[in-house]
Amino acid sequence: QVQLVEFGGGLVQAGGSLRLSCTASVRPFSTYSMGWFRQAPGQVREFVTTITMSGATYDADSVKGRFRISRDNANNTIHLQMNSLKPEDTALYYCAAKRDRYSGTYYYTNWNQYEYWGQGTQVTVSS
Repeated sequence: QVQLVEFGGGLVQAGGSLRLSCTASVRPFSTYSMGWFRQAPGQVREFVTTITMSGATYDADSVKGRFRISRDNANNTIHLQMNSLKPEDTALYYCAAKRDRYSGTYYYTNWNQYEYWGQGTQVTVSS
């Protein structure tokens, strides 16, 4: 059974930083695109960032220049470094996995494209 487990969420003041991680049991991990999405109460699930099997990344405009996704294929893990956090970044953050069918040349940005999801980790940014 495939499992994705996120950790690293918490409470931080505006302007601070957090690092989220997600470990996935998909195999082989290196052939999957991985993404981060977030959902605030009463809002739709929102794309944050994605990384292809080749390591190319694509960010939502709302986080560009502040968030950075990376992957560690040796440990089946992705990370999300979040800097200069704002209160509007407050949400439940999910990681997701999608088998990469374009050899790293396509960015999966829609939540319904992803096959596997974690349970989410809460990020709260206080003003």
